[in-house]
Amino acid sequence: MPSADAVRYARHLLLPELGRQGQQRLLDARVLIIGLGGLGSPAALYLAAAGVGTLGLVDFDVVDESNLHRQIIHGTGDIGRSKLASAAAKIRSVNPDVVLEQHEVPFGVSNARALVDAYDVVLDGTDNFPTRYLVNDACVMSGTPNVYGSVFRFEGQAAVFAAPGGPCYRCLHPEPPPDGLIPNCAEAGVLGVLPGIIGTVQATEAIKLVTGMGESLAGRLLLYDALRMTFRTITLARDPECPVCGDAPTIGTLVAYDQVCGPSETAEMKDEMTVDELHQWRESGHPHMLLDVREPFEHASAHIEGAVLIPMGSVMQHLDALPKDRTVVVQCQSGARSARVTAALRQKGFEAVNLAGGIHAWRMAGYS
Repeated sequence: MPSADAVRYARHLLLPELGRQGQQRLLDARVLIIGLGGLGSPAALYLAAAGVGTLGLVDFDVVDESNLHRQIIHGTGDIGRSKLASAAAKIRSVNPDVVLEQHEVPFGVSNARALVDAYDVVLDGTDNFPTRYLVNDACVMSGTPNVYGSVFRFEGQAAVFAAPGGPCYRCLHPEPPPDGLIPNCAEAGVLGVLPGIIGTVQATEAIKLVTGMGESLAGRLLLYDALRMTFRTITLARDPECPVCGDAPTIGTLVAYDQVCGPSETAEMKDEMTVDELHQWRESGHPHMLLDVREPFEHASAHIEGAVLIPMGSVMQHLDALPKDRTVVVQCQSGARSARVTAALRQKGFEAVNLAGGIHAWRMAGYS
């Protein structure tokens, strides 16, 4: 170990459970972080500081002002910048010796196995069910441990899935919930410090998996309640009937789910249009009304010129403000809330279409 590393990681070297051998394992390790939001932010910073030799970073979103209360790897000056570029700059400032492999792409069926196969441990920082199931399935098929975390309002969860002999995420939840059944953080809110706590737990578990020290969360689900400041764990057993990791698995290839369950999900849906199509409508003067169903603070942060703001919870009380003689294009942050409003409006007889990807896709396409 170079003398510079011995100085940087001196406090690690003093730990008998870790020591020089454990630190060298960290320096040689490859960890993939999927999502650089609330969970991925603290996890990436602490794994870099701990000396993980190679970090793979997967994200294709841009920094929004509403991210900043919890996604601490990004700052005010990063608003509008790609999360990947923002995170990479902060990580390099923490530890310039860490090798960063940047993947500015959606994590999808076409690339999931190749990405997962290239790393020793995967840290799941995603915020939607379709991607979460895809991460799980890819990890099980690859034999790569999946360090899972999730947050909602004041509660968080963490576990290690797809470890040898252990359960996977589908042993806990065999199938994704129906679209719209569970609100996401953009709709229900989340305490800003909560992802920091769970993301740091995930970083801890990744370090333990790499070094072999301690007892991991494989086979256990950690539950945290911030309001009551309680931690508890429940035992999770591998389900022999699990469709992915069971004794006779029925899912042998990766599956893409169409449900849109989180603010970063942009899966294809019925009755929708692309941002390119909307741009063409605006350029040609095609008659339509653009309805923004986000909250006022989101609209104030960034909006599409000419959009009419009616938050999702108020739309049904303001139907008289919507036209029936032209198409209502419904828009939110990324397409989840607007999809539900679109369906409700169509049931009321409106000609409504969902803007796929929402303002995230609009800004990524370079439109203003």
